[in-house]
Amino acid sequence: MTHNSKNLLSLLLCYLTLLTAAENGCASEVYRWRDDRGQSHFSDRPIVGADRIVVKAIPPSAAPATLARVAHVYDGDTIVLEGGEKIRLLGINTPEIGGGFKSEEAGGQEAKAWLAGKIAGRKVRLEQDATARDKYQRRLAHVFAEDGAHINLALVEQGLATTDIYPPNLKYVDALVAAERRAEMANRGLWALPEYRPKLVGSLDGQRPSGWQRLVGRPYAIAESRYHRRLLFSERFEVRIPRENLALFPSLESYLRGTVEARGWISRRGATYSILARHPSALFKR
Repeated sequence: MTHNSKNLLSLLLCYLTLLTAAENGCASEVYRWRDDRGQSHFSDRPIVGADRIVVKAIPPSAAPATLARVAHVYDGDTIVLEGGEKIRLLGINTPEIGGGFKSEEAGGQEAKAWLAGKIAGRKVRLEQDATARDKYQRRLAHVFAEDGAHINLALVEQGLATTDIYPPNLKYVDALVAAERRAEMANRGLWALPEYRPKLVGSLDGQRPSGWQRLVGRPYAIAESRYHRRLLFSERFEVRIPRENLALFPSLESYLRGTVEARGWISRRGATYSILARHPSALFKR
């Protein structure tokens, strides 16, 4: 091997060392010096009299995009990939289609049919957010069709899904909330169905509401508990905001000055009903 070939090989090895370190998120360095003939030499080890060159780390992506083929559309917000992995679409919720212990909800079949028509049997691009999987071990992702369409966003835009923002997963949150507002204003999909019209907080008396609801009232006080701050609408209904999510909300006192619509799933504890609001999109000032 000639002197120039050895020098070139040395440079190549150092470059590969630095590239590997950078891709792994680690800073690295290389040393360069010249011999008495003026030839440049490189090494990943310190040499007396050599110049040090530092290569800054390139942070690895926390949520790389992946491609996969859709084998089955389970419902409007859940798909199954080839190989059997379940994907839950992030940031949205569609009505249940029924089966097992779940009752069918208005609009569920329409959302499933639309989604199947868009991506069933086709390749999709998946983007993860801060949380990789939910408590059911389904992979959480934003789904993009082959033509680049953001499927999560399109479902909301068509009125087939509502937003379901679950921090710290806040990717595309502004676009999703804006799409929901446009669908509601245009009275599209779910927003035209009587099952999803807003109800007065007082209508809870004597009823057993279930599923996703819209409740309207005038909160009159704020109460404290260990894990939540609670907006009190009546003796029987409150909205619970997790303390860990409070920074996302405006001052809760601002909700006391008018009519507020709370959106979400109703829970019941004793004689009290509540909705858990993790993001301001669940509380709409009227």
